[in-house]
Amino acid sequence: MRTGEGTRSAEHPLGLGPGGVMRGSRILETRRARVLRRSQTHTETVVWRALRGRGLDGVKFVRQEPIGPYFADFVCRDKKLVVEIDGATHSTEEELRNDARRTEFLRGNGYRVVRFSNEDVYRNLDGVLDTIYAALNESDPKGPS
Repeated sequence: MRTGEGTRSAEHPLGLGPGGVMRGSRILETRRARVLRRSQTHTETVVWRALRGRGLDGVKFVRQEPIGPYFADFVCRDKKLVVEIDGATHSTEEELRNDARRTEFLRGNGYRVVRFSNEDVYRNLDGVLDTIYAALNESDPKGPS
């Protein structure tokens, strides 16, 4: 395809790629994830410093990972563990309901979810990391024992 011809796929007249997914649909997710990474909160920065570069038990984490309609703060793909850091806005009834829906969606897709408040991170980072470590090493209750 020459430059300027549009984004339609040669394989499909509507520009759909494999599995009927619109070509370029991941581009928007990638852009949004990059924006979220650049604008992460101070608390997320503190946690990321501990997790990045396989800093916790040699396990790889990524940040601002798109999962369905959501962007998870931190994800260990291999262990299917999501770590969420919740700020002050997560204390209203509406936000708590949104968090519950999000957690249910993630669990429905095979992820385990652990949540911490900003206060947890600031007051007891070692305890937060110990809890993440324990979650990484516990067996999945849905899987074989």
